[in-house]
Amino acid sequence: MKILLVEDDDAMVGVLTRTLTDHHFVVDVVKDGENGWTYGSTFEYDLIVLDIMLPKLDGITLCQRLRTEGYTTPILLLTAQDTSTAKVKGLDAGADDYVVKPFDMAELIARIRALLRRGSTNPFPLLVWGDLLLNPSTCEVTYDGQLLNLTTKEYELLELLLRDSHHVFSAEEILDRLWSSEEFPAEATVRSHVRRLRQKLQAAGAPHDFITTLHGRGYYLRAPVQETLPPPAIPSLPAPPELANRSALGYGDDLQTDYLRFLNEIWTTTKTTSLEQLTTIAKAIKDLKGLSLSQQRQEQAQQIAHKLAGTLGIFGLTKEVQMARHLEHLLTSATPLQPKYAALLETLVQDLQQEIRKTTSIQSFYRAPEHSPLLLLVDQAADLVQALTALAATRGIRTAIASTPAEVRGWMDRELPDSILLRRSSPDCLELLQTISCQHPTLPVLVLGQGSGFAERLEVAQRGGKFLLEESVTPEQIVSWVARSLDSPQFEPKIMVVDDDQDWLQTLPTLLSPWGFKITTLADPQQFWMVLQTVVPDALVLDVNMPQINGFELCQVLRSDPHWQRLPVLFLSILSDSKTQNQAFTVGADDYLCKPVMGIDLARRILNRLQRMKVWAS
Repeated sequence: MKILLVEDDDAMVGVLTRTLTDHHFVVDVVKDGENGWTYGSTFEYDLIVLDIMLPKLDGITLCQRLRTEGYTTPILLLTAQDTSTAKVKGLDAGADDYVVKPFDMAELIARIRALLRRGSTNPFPLLVWGDLLLNPSTCEVTYDGQLLNLTTKEYELLELLLRDSHHVFSAEEILDRLWSSEEFPAEATVRSHVRRLRQKLQAAGAPHDFITTLHGRGYYLRAPVQETLPPPAIPSLPAPPELANRSALGYGDDLQTDYLRFLNEIWTTTKTTSLEQLTTIAKAIKDLKGLSLSQQRQEQAQQIAHKLAGTLGIFGLTKEVQMARHLEHLLTSATPLQPKYAALLETLVQDLQQEIRKTTSIQSFYRAPEHSPLLLLVDQAADLVQALTALAATRGIRTAIASTPAEVRGWMDRELPDSILLRRSSPDCLELLQTISCQHPTLPVLVLGQGSGFAERLEVAQRGGKFLLEESVTPEQIVSWVARSLDSPQFEPKIMVVDDDQDWLQTLPTLLSPWGFKITTLADPQQFWMVLQTVVPDALVLDVNMPQINGFELCQVLRSDPHWQRLPVLFLSILSDSKTQNQAFTVGADDYLCKPVMGIDLARRILNRLQRMKVWAS
């Protein structure tokens, strides 16, 4: 799939291009907004990744221009501005998603995949065609259970054919979709790749005409023998054990080392550039002291600080990012800037220069700072603790150790962990599991068990366990599942509730507060669409009977918009008859509850729906 990256920061371009190509995306890069318009309006892309602060034409204006002219390509905005106002402005301009620098590369790739799935005829990660399975999340392809060893271009070609399996792709179309604008291969290159891909498929047992040539037209996938249409899409499956030790970016150990080497190569240049940029800010501060700082120089300094925050973040330099953000905040605090800030700005610049100079190499692209997620290891063997501690650090996860329930309670009082690992054979396991689940229902608790029988799995699930892993799993697999359970530790699900009962709306935030939801209530359904687009909720709770517009009508409008077709919708009403409930599911509801409802029941229904959506999107 082809992505247009519009970004003027060389270090960011280098890292993003490397990461995207490693995940089998074809990338075109332009470094200003005007060229972004030229490329975006001329060539066909599956996604545009767009920085907000760009020369010639800023990202917000470019996004608005693309939408005004009718271009529907998904747009992902990148910026260092972490404010709700900036996010609303970007989304109002027509962007589909918004990522704040510095960002986790794994999260960025996941968001890109989610945006691409929205416009796909197959919305699930696993692409299926007869006995052929392709999983974009792991970049693995199997035919009849046999793993295929494909080159990057062979993989991309097969994915292209699968994503639009009823389309005949000409050689020219394939060249346009799979090669960047800087490459100029001939049509013979396409024929060569198709031939090699056919050979590998045939070696795995596929028919010789699995990829069929329509002479004078192009290439398409022959329908499976037993089917006239593609099989229904199915949700993604857990990665097989041999793949479970991949890092959050999808890299194995060798690729992690290679990627770290790549970051250090870029850092050599970026370090010099960053120090030069700070010198420019220092000159602006000197002008401020002399009362001669122009508005243009102030804006230039602010833009440099903004870019620095994003650039330093891709190298995991958390402290330096915070300092750059502080600089940006001070430089934008007032126009004109007051001289009284000069001393503080000067100190910040000097401190940041010192931190950058002493960073001679990038040791890891994941850090575990004090505010990073905490994994509590309970009653685990010493060798396993040692291995988990080292591996978790590479994912930016801290670890702590507890041997008894009393020590667990002590940790829970001092600092609530983000995830807990228990041992099923421990005599206190089930009692401790149930206690934790009752007090902290959203806290992921993983259990290492002796077997994988149904009875044991049911027992752990009933006590509140999120995963049951066999004790034979490797430390790499455990850390992989821990990272998966954490996903986004600072995530507060945004729940939008539309109901004309004012008393109920006032009670609801308190009722759901133990589960960490961020509640937005709306009593006037006529304001629904405006509030929906502003809040961008993770789940929607609707009443049925409301004045002017009822809940069924709101749900119908929602489901008719491609952007909101996957939003979980729960109806909550005093109406309990089967006719009303059936109508709710007919218009697109995911769940239906009857008032009165206990807070814990509503919270669990919402959490279950969010968890299913997260698994399907992962």
